[in-house]
Amino acid sequence: MKTLLAATAMALLGSVAFAQDNPMVGGAEMPATNDIVTNAMNSADHTTLVAAVQAAGLVETLQGEGPFTVFAPTNEAFAALPEGTVDTLLKPENKEMLTQVLTCHVVAGDVTSAQLMQMITDGGGKAMLDTVGGCPLTATMNAAGDGIVVTDENGTAANVTIPDVKQSNGEIHVIDAVLTPKAS
Repeated sequence: MKTLLAATAMALLGSVAFAQDNPMVGGAEMPATNDIVTNAMNSADHTTLVAAVQAAGLVETLQGEGPFTVFAPTNEAFAALPEGTVDTLLKPENKEMLTQVLTCHVVAGDVTSAQLMQMITDGGGKAMLDTVGGCPLTATMNAAGDGIVVTDENGTAANVTIPDVKQSNGEIHVIDAVLTPKAS
C-alpha cells in the first residue's frame, strides 16, 4: 500500500513539475493549465497580440477547446511592421483583414517543436502547414540546424524564439515576425 501511495504521489508530482516546465514568456510564468489567451495576457511581450485578438473578436475562439497551435508574434515583431500598419489593422472597419492576419498564425491541432522537426525531416527539409486562416506556412530548420523558421507565402520568415509553451488548449511558439496572407 505504501508503495502504491508513493507511486501515486510521484506521478502527481511529476505532472505538477511538467506544468511548471513551461518557459517564462514576457517575464511571466505560463501555466500549462491556462488557455492560450489567458497566458498571452500575462506576457509583457504580447500586449499588441492580445489587443489584436480582442479587436478581432477571437478571444472566445482561442479560449475554446481547440487544440490550437499559435505562432505568437512579440510586440517587437508588430513594431517592425511598416509604420501605421498595426493602428490601421486595429480599426473596426479592418476587422476582417485583422482576423485573417491573426488566423494565419494558428494551426489546428497541438503541434510541438519535436513534431515540427519530424515533419521537416520527413518532408526533405520543409513542412507545409495549413493555417485556420487559409495561409500556407512553410516550416524549415534555421541555418544552424537548432531552431525552426516559419515562412509565410510572402517570404516573411519568423524564427521560433521560444518553442513549446504548453497550454490547456494547445501550444504556443513565440516568433519574431508577423506572418501575413498573400496580398490579393
